[in-house]
Amino acid sequence: GGDYTDNLPMQCLHPVGHWFEVPNLIRNGTLADLLDERPQLKTLMLHNIDTTGAQLDPGILGMHLEAGSDLSFEVIPRRIQDAGGGLARVNGRVQLIEGLALPSEELDYELSYYNSMTTWISIDSLLTTFGLARADLRDQVKISKAIRTLGARLPTYVTLKDVKKRWGHGQEDVFPVSQYEKLWSDMTLLPELNCSFIQVDRMRGQQLKDPAQLDPWVKDGSAAYIENLCSF
Repeated sequence: GGDYTDNLPMQCLHPVGHWFEVPNLIRNGTLADLLDERPQLKTLMLHNIDTTGAQLDPGILGMHLEAGSDLSFEVIPRRIQDAGGGLARVNGRVQLIEGLALPSEELDYELSYYNSMTTWISIDSLLTTFGLARADLRDQVKISKAIRTLGARLPTYVTLKDVKKRWGHGQEDVFPVSQYEKLWSDMTLLPELNCSFIQVDRMRGQQLKDPAQLDPWVKDGSAAYIENLCSF
């Protein structure tokens, strides 16, 4: 195989795995700018865009701080439509495991808690895990080396995607490609990180990944929950 380049970038765009998003905050200077503006900042909240009920919650922040955790992940009780891994004990360690890492699809549905991916991050602990400090956040050479070093310790998943090449008058060709991904929840594999797991209400933690989920999302009160959080 080889790199797939025979297309316009926007016709073959796929997210490359959410592990890269936090390192990108370090690499592109966003975290450095944020800490320059607010040097007292100690904690970040990370969440998926499809976790529609995620919001800053002082009570959960307090739990994260009181536990002294490096990372705190929010989980919800699992339902049948929640596919993609969850909370498990692997080799005696409680961690989040991706569905891609399970030896069979059936095991996915034996897990009691689903990973919402919402994460409370202690900034200085995260930087220490990368081998960095706040003073290093403008050193691109050191940052790039640190990200590659830590990334090499985490699993890489091979996924199959379809890309479409549009040409002529409405014609398009569809090609299968393989994509290499790293996923954020695998940070719980690292023994030096103190990770906590916080059970939250389903309305806060469930994800909308398919239009078929919209009807139960409205019926169980989740839509009304979101309306109470927002001003439209």
